[in-house]
Amino acid sequence: MNRAGQNKKIQRQLLGWYAVYQRDLPWRRTNDPYAIWVSEVMLQQTQVNTVKPYYHRFLTQFPTVEKLAKGRLQTVLKLWEGLGYYSRARNLHKGAKDVVCRYDGKLPSNVDDLQTISGIGPYTSGAIGSIAFGLDAPVLDGNVSRVLCRLYAIKKPAKLPETVKQLWRLATVLVPKGNASYFNQALMDLGAGVCTSRKPLCETCPLNNVCKAYAKNLQLALPVKIKKKPVPHYDIAVAVIIKRIKGEQKILIEQVPEKGLLGGLWKFPGGKIKPKENTTTAVIRECKELLNITVNPQVPLCVVKHAYTHFKITIDVYICKHIKGTPNPTQAKDLKWVTFAQIEKYPFPTSNQKIINALIKTGKFV
Repeated sequence: MNRAGQNKKIQRQLLGWYAVYQRDLPWRRTNDPYAIWVSEVMLQQTQVNTVKPYYHRFLTQFPTVEKLAKGRLQTVLKLWEGLGYYSRARNLHKGAKDVVCRYDGKLPSNVDDLQTISGIGPYTSGAIGSIAFGLDAPVLDGNVSRVLCRLYAIKKPAKLPETVKQLWRLATVLVPKGNASYFNQALMDLGAGVCTSRKPLCETCPLNNVCKAYAKNLQLALPVKIKKKPVPHYDIAVAVIIKRIKGEQKILIEQVPEKGLLGGLWKFPGGKIKPKENTTTAVIRECKELLNITVNPQVPLCVVKHAYTHFKITIDVYICKHIKGTPNPTQAKDLKWVTFAQIEKYPFPTSNQKIINALIKTGKFV
């Protein structure tokens, strides 16, 4: 069978499978390009079941691109709290402003223009273009990449630039004219539920009769991965700094600069523990160096372990009493003294949410 005939066979079998087994997802019940855009951004590196409640809350608060463009970034980040990869939220907010300013509040209906919007790259433009506008545009995310690597038995590391180019070419020629929307979503569903990373369900796969990896028993060896470097680990000392101001007990929080990993979010002050330095000494030093204040660590609150994409951290948290000095941020964007009740108004990263939960458990701050 020639390549064109094989492609048509893949299209026919995959679309037939999708017609029966497609997932019922909330963003598949709309043709609104804005809602589809929001879902695609949220789904980047995040599982479907995690995204669902965020998607509903986000669209309730910001039902249109105009509403999002006018919204405060802090509100956007608060709605995104816990979803991770916060640059997605910042870019989505900035992108909404782009759409309102340059495209009169309507997402452009071609792939090239879509990619001029903040945060929209080749994958997201292909997803929006095909699903919302019916364009014959391919998609290539992690799931689709895995399916194609196995389907064609590609033995080069999937993330090498030349392999990525090859996968984009394959994804492009596979798209059936006039039916890219269903085909792309079928590829995504196949990768998510059948052609999975560790335990692919090859016996029930609709493409097992054309899959080269399955024919050669290579499915568990593909895609080829580049050996990862050891993930660094950092010990962090964090201070929950308490001060009574006008009769109210308040806690000091700081805002991360918007270009940082957690840009725009708020957190409790702290930093890396130096070699041979104990936690209390590190807390005192960090508060002096970063905030120019003197604190007295009172009691340990909790230990938090958290993993990011490229590193892991262990956070030792102390409740500290403010002794002297007016907080002056050297690296933070802003500082605020807030009551514990006010903390819930601010967006915090997951690691600091764990600290807040520990404060609640003490019963002293509720």
